[in-house]
Amino acid sequence: MERFTRKLTDQQNFIKKAEELATVFKERAAIYDTNGTFPYENFADLKQNGFLALTVPKEYGGYGLNLLDYLKVIEQIAKGDGSTALSLGWHLGIILEQSENRSWRKESFAKLCELIVKHKALINTASSERATGSPSRGGVPTTTAIKEKNNWRINGKKAFTSMAVALDYYLVTVDVNHSGKIGLILVEKETEGVHIEETWDSIAMRGTKSDDLILNDVLVPEDALLHVEDRSKKNYPKGWMLQIPACYIGIASSARDYAIQFASEYKPNTLSGPIKEVPEVRRKVGEMELELFKARELLYSVARKWVEQPEERRKMGSELAAVKHIATNSANKIVDLAMRIVGARSLSAKSPLQRYFRDVRAGLHNPPSDDMILYNLAKDVLDH
Repeated sequence: MERFTRKLTDQQNFIKKAEELATVFKERAAIYDTNGTFPYENFADLKQNGFLALTVPKEYGGYGLNLLDYLKVIEQIAKGDGSTALSLGWHLGIILEQSENRSWRKESFAKLCELIVKHKALINTASSERATGSPSRGGVPTTTAIKEKNNWRINGKKAFTSMAVALDYYLVTVDVNHSGKIGLILVEKETEGVHIEETWDSIAMRGTKSDDLILNDVLVPEDALLHVEDRSKKNYPKGWMLQIPACYIGIASSARDYAIQFASEYKPNTLSGPIKEVPEVRRKVGEMELELFKARELLYSVARKWVEQPEERRKMGSELAAVKHIATNSANKIVDLAMRIVGARSLSAKSPLQRYFRDVRAGLHNPPSDDMILYNLAKDVLDH
């Protein structure tokens, strides 16, 4: 496979390479899904082609993709394998957010970027806990970091840690010194006391391997604490979380393509031509196109605003949430319509549609949840 080099700097070449990789990933997707295994081969290809450094700032040796370009890459990869795209998106998104906000110490961010660029380190945040529910709802972690001389001692258990078995570093949310202040602390996988409990039994996005991370008396140096959240300040909107709708739009696109190909080729002996000539099939295809157009236009228009109008970012929380709600629900509708076109064959274990159906359903449960989005939209207009 052609190596991804620094000559590929414009958006079209990034997308082209993502499309090429997606074609390869699509051939492997059923195996990872059936076996419930992490897509190591896919990530080896991503690493070889420099994808882990896409959002690392150019000043630290990366490619410096902005939000708009990042989302287009994620959508393309998701057409091949949703689990790979969502997992890659977590890694890239964390770095993109820090590239924009620079809320960590400069030395800490530079060090992490170096690990990614030079050593192809794979990272993700470990924040969810069964006791607190979704981090988006504001609970303080039960995982603690207690200061001991020049170190931090960490104890706790994290759930739904995507890529847990494959990560090189975990960015763990902790309660700092039982203060109620939420800190973010960097933990290397090989540190003593770090264990993975393989609990991921989801029927959707199986390849993300979102297992439990166990931290038993894990000792890390003082400078491993990257950031302590100031809860008195209003949360800054996270533009990079648009990778969630981008991923599910990509999966839905593949379902749409499959259904259109099926409708163009399937010709029962009761008809004179393929079923694409049947009015009801054409109506369903039109519905799919409408949902896909709506979701994509909304996603990329809001992303473009984020990139081009940085002064507006602090006020874009509701817009970001609305995109997630509309796009993930549209993705579910698109896959449902695709399955209705294909019929009972779509339920075959050999059909990719049944995998797309299960995978897009997971988007409804990624944060923020539909109920939170709707209540917050109502609050914006009713309580001001």
